[in-house]
Amino acid sequence: MSKAEKTKAFIIEKTAPVFNRKGFAGTSLTDLTDATGLTKGSIYGNFANKDEVALAVFEHNRQKVEQIVKAEMSKYTTVREQLLVYVDVYKNFLKYPFPDGGCPILNTAIEADDTHPELKEKAAAAMLAWKNRIAVLIKKGIDQGEFTTQDDPEQTALTLIALLEGAVMITKLTGKINFRNAIMQSVENMINAL
Repeated sequence: MSKAEKTKAFIIEKTAPVFNRKGFAGTSLTDLTDATGLTKGSIYGNFANKDEVALAVFEHNRQKVEQIVKAEMSKYTTVREQLLVYVDVYKNFLKYPFPDGGCPILNTAIEADDTHPELKEKAAAAMLAWKNRIAVLIKKGIDQGEFTTQDDPEQTALTLIALLEGAVMITKLTGKINFRNAIMQSVENMINAL
């Protein structure tokens, strides 16, 4: 890795929690310089603008969550166990190196919906890729006879994502862990009923 690549990676790593907690609009250049200890010139010497930093940070945070889920799924052999990893990770995210501020897809989707088309596009692509990964797993479970469901894998995948992200949003909004636990129990029941 060149010095420039290392500096870019450093900026992304240090500003990732700031963007994920404060959002694009709420993150200032001062926040970026405070988080990195670098000057404005150093940041903009590596990135064209704040948009470019935000897009790289979103990808960094998204990959972090994806890596956690993949690592946990690799511990299991059945599709059901692999799907239940989502319940464990989203219910107990503090035990994992989850991005500070919560789910980057949810955070970015909510903020970027009306304010930042490029971030919205990235969040939408990430959500659709997530949906596709879950649908493929469900189809695999059906094909292997592990699941008896006749439900559409894509519809089931979207429902699972909506429940997971809804649980995060409701818990962040209300501060009620028991709400998250109740929704996660519904997700677990849904997976076990497949």
